[in-house]
Amino acid sequence: MVDAAKELGVAADAAEEAVNTFVVNLRFVGLLETLSGADRIITVDHLLEELPTSDRIHEYAPAGTSSRTELMTSDQAHFESMAFYITPIGEVGTEQREHSDLFLGSIVEPALDSLKLTVIRADQIDRPGVITKQVIEYLMKARLVIADLSYHNPNVFYELAVRHMLRKPVVQIMRSLDKIPFDVNQVRTITIDTTSIYTLTPKLDAYRAEIATQVRRALENPDSVDSPISIYFPSKEP
Repeated sequence: MVDAAKELGVAADAAEEAVNTFVVNLRFVGLLETLSGADRIITVDHLLEELPTSDRIHEYAPAGTSSRTELMTSDQAHFESMAFYITPIGEVGTEQREHSDLFLGSIVEPALDSLKLTVIRADQIDRPGVITKQVIEYLMKARLVIADLSYHNPNVFYELAVRHMLRKPVVQIMRSLDKIPFDVNQVRTITIDTTSIYTLTPKLDAYRAEIATQVRRALENPDSVDSPISIYFPSKEP
């Protein structure tokens, strides 16, 4: 497809981005499907035959989208397919970094893979610019935020509060060794038992499934996502 784009006159340095944007939009409208282990473009007729209802194409459409054929810009597509993982990262080799790496690679990423969401953590942002500004941008624009409340990290709670104020989809997780703080204990939080490898490993699939379920619910109806803000101030304006 990159070669075809170049043949159609797209500049060489923009061809790959053009193809990536095209692929994201195909998935966005439901015309990209995994068949025999590979992503393949399907026809509209094939899609309609598989859909139980006519609105499935809008299942995860962003708020305000009115046309199923509306295309997104590359920047919009980037955030529309993104889940931002806020977590106590810590320095390399520390317990918090090992915890974050474990949750990211073994639980969060596998849980969101079936939903075609790419998970990114603050230290993985590869765009030039000030990291604090970029974190705020991801909190504001990412389709979903996964907040790991383990270790009661102050940065995580600050970033979670920003997301809550925006009233956008967020799913909270936490290791069972920590107590959920009063401020957010009224919001559903998925607790993960990390007491030992023997308590964690047998339940990995269950944790992934629970996260995936919560993510689906959050994306299907973003306005229903609970937070301390929405609970005490149900209207948009406090």
